[in-house]
Amino acid sequence: MKKILNTIIIIFCAVSFSMGANGRAETLRTRIGKLEFTHDFDNGYPTDATVAKLFDEMDFQRACQAYIWSIPIVSMAQWQHSHMEELGAENGQIVFVESYRDKLGGLTYNATTPYVLPFINLTDGPWVVEVPEGEIRSAAHDMWQIGIAQITGPGKYLFVGPGQEAPRDAETVGYKVYHSPTNSFLFVIRLMSEDRNVRMAMLKKVAIYPYSEKARPRPRGYVTPEGRSWMAAAPRGMAYWILLADVINKEPVFERDRFFMAMLKPLGIEKGKPFQPNWRQERILVEAALVGEAMAKANDFSNPRLEDAHYLDGSQWEFATTSPPDQRREHYDALDGRAAWLYEAVTNDLSMHGQKTGKGQIYMAAYRDKDGAWLDGGKNYSLHVPPDVPVETFWSFTVYEVSTRTLINNQHEIADRSSRMDLHTNKDGSVDLFIGPQKPSGARAKNWIPPEAGRAWCPYFRL
Repeated sequence: MKKILNTIIIIFCAVSFSMGANGRAETLRTRIGKLEFTHDFDNGYPTDATVAKLFDEMDFQRACQAYIWSIPIVSMAQWQHSHMEELGAENGQIVFVESYRDKLGGLTYNATTPYVLPFINLTDGPWVVEVPEGEIRSAAHDMWQIGIAQITGPGKYLFVGPGQEAPRDAETVGYKVYHSPTNSFLFVIRLMSEDRNVRMAMLKKVAIYPYSEKARPRPRGYVTPEGRSWMAAAPRGMAYWILLADVINKEPVFERDRFFMAMLKPLGIEKGKPFQPNWRQERILVEAALVGEAMAKANDFSNPRLEDAHYLDGSQWEFATTSPPDQRREHYDALDGRAAWLYEAVTNDLSMHGQKTGKGQIYMAAYRDKDGAWLDGGKNYSLHVPPDVPVETFWSFTVYEVSTRTLINNQHEIADRSSRMDLHTNKDGSVDLFIGPQKPSGARAKNWIPPEAGRAWCPYFRL
């Protein structure tokens, strides 16, 4: 019986392919190449070669979209990894960055005020952050870069992780309790005083420790880069996917992301399993990391579809914060908006949308000159800043490498000019800034920022 069945199958296969060979097969020419079917498209099966091509293309397209989707969490994972592995910070220990050299590893850091940056992992239980009185701005963000809380005053703040319960007496004994949706989170503190002695005194009063140490707190203190190089920009190639697979295994999967998890599964990235891609998966992922980042660049630097970016008709300036702080629109999540902002920057909260609220900060970005040509480190530019800029604390113009979105790295150690500096001012109170390899003469040299030839740059104008 088995022999008869095998004979029938062989004859059937021979007949079906024979029919295709007799002129009934159809080949379609598409953007991914030729697709062949045993009959015409409506009535035929895809050939084995076409099936393989379609699955490769399906996985490649999904990997490209997964790149755009995962930008926020991979960026945070790299930032946390850099703090721990390159700078040696412990869990809950502050990384304090103040100088130009210290800030070279951070995405679009401002060069005017220092940063106080502890990553806190809540896996083993809640942690406490004590914020002192003074001129401080701070906020907590989960690993998807969604705000957990804006901290508007001094006090003791208790952070509780996924699946954990806050201690019953926490609020009654003076803690303000917040629940983090991810196991790790970032607490950002900005010391705004112009007096460094005041800033350092406040820094020493910030205390971060596990709640289990509440009776005898052992604050984790802070470290500084001290000349060590570090880089928070997401890695390229397979390193991107290795980092994504790692953070997926460390953090919860949210309902909104389940379809993306399904897309990643055939590529070898699956919650609860080690990432061990075969040659086919690796080949697709390496190319998708390149194309995915290319898409991220287009989405960020040249995307008229981002409605929140629009500033004025005819202007090359745009608002950089292109996603709502919660990353949600009325009927969809801000997939492209959050990818555009978080490809080049980090964190997002309401205070970073001053163009809508009238307070906090405004981030203006530009990638082209007034004629629409891309900005180039080998060319000379000028920017006219009118008098009476509408700011309460300061304005600054900061220049970043397009490659890493970090401060331009040059021998002069100059990446910005701001209203807190001794700049050359015109008689009417306006300021002209000069950006390019050619240093202006005389007093105007104080207004110079020197990008270098061979590398593209982009600026933020902060208010």
